[in-house]
Amino acid sequence: ELVNLIGEVCGKEPVIASKPMQPGDVVVTFADIAKAKAQIGYAPKTLIREGLERFVAWYRAQNNILPHRTMKGIILAGGLGSRLFPLTKITNKHLLPVYDRPMIYYPIEALVKAGVTDIMIVTGGKKSGDFLSLLGNGSDFGLKHLNYTYQKGEGGIAEALGLCEHWAAGEPICVILGDNIIEKNIVQGVKDFAAQKVGAKIMLKEVDDPERFGVAELDGDKVLSIVEKPKAPKSNKAVIGIYMYDGRVFDIIKTLKPSDRGELEITDVNNWYIEDGSMTFEVLNGWWTDAGTFDSLIKASNLVSDGGANLD
Repeated sequence: ELVNLIGEVCGKEPVIASKPMQPGDVVVTFADIAKAKAQIGYAPKTLIREGLERFVAWYRAQNNILPHRTMKGIILAGGLGSRLFPLTKITNKHLLPVYDRPMIYYPIEALVKAGVTDIMIVTGGKKSGDFLSLLGNGSDFGLKHLNYTYQKGEGGIAEALGLCEHWAAGEPICVILGDNIIEKNIVQGVKDFAAQKVGAKIMLKEVDDPERFGVAELDGDKVLSIVEKPKAPKSNKAVIGIYMYDGRVFDIIKTLKPSDRGELEITDVNNWYIEDGSMTFEVLNGWWTDAGTFDSLIKASNLVSDGGANLD
């Protein structure tokens, strides 16, 4: 059972040698055990699965040796949707229609088109069970299975992401806010991040009113900082609700302190990776909008009606 567990966590078929190694064969492995224990947060009471998952995530980050399985996708579809009252008094905003489909369909389609098919949906608020009634196991999207978890209240994007730690199991993840809709796709971004192996990637989009968004300050291909709703923006590149992270993100979230509005902020996660020197970015092609207000909900519907979304 232990061998099978190791194989599952590492993403390999477990192999058990049927005979001793040949005389003269030498296999030597060097590891700084003290450093590994410190970085993975080892404690004597750590469960064996949790310890293995932490070690595999740490080892990948240090050496880029163990093979990654396909990137996992997380769609954040919780919250109270207060800006869409009274519509959201009786349903989750991500179940509202955007043109001819429920809002939640668009981020699922974006992930599937990019080859991300192991997906977790974080729900919350009223009627969260309606996600299961609507989406089932994801067969409408060509999926065999969908995963669901529940966020109580509004603790912020980072808190919602943290609920997925055990399921993510140290693998790289692509996170999409459930009310974000794009004209084109993130296929290239996902491929580039897979090649990057370690760190994080944000998607940016030029906007006319950057003071309304989190704005990235850039120097060539380097991200210097991200500032939320700056009075004097240093660029017109808004950080949209699509993020990619390595397995360290969950340990980073555990170090965060609530902001003035009582939430764990995703900008603090992104700035950690910037300070680490492992944050990259790509500028999104085509239009982008959220659908979290009455005006943006109408805008999103009109954009999709005019030309579609998640296009090649």
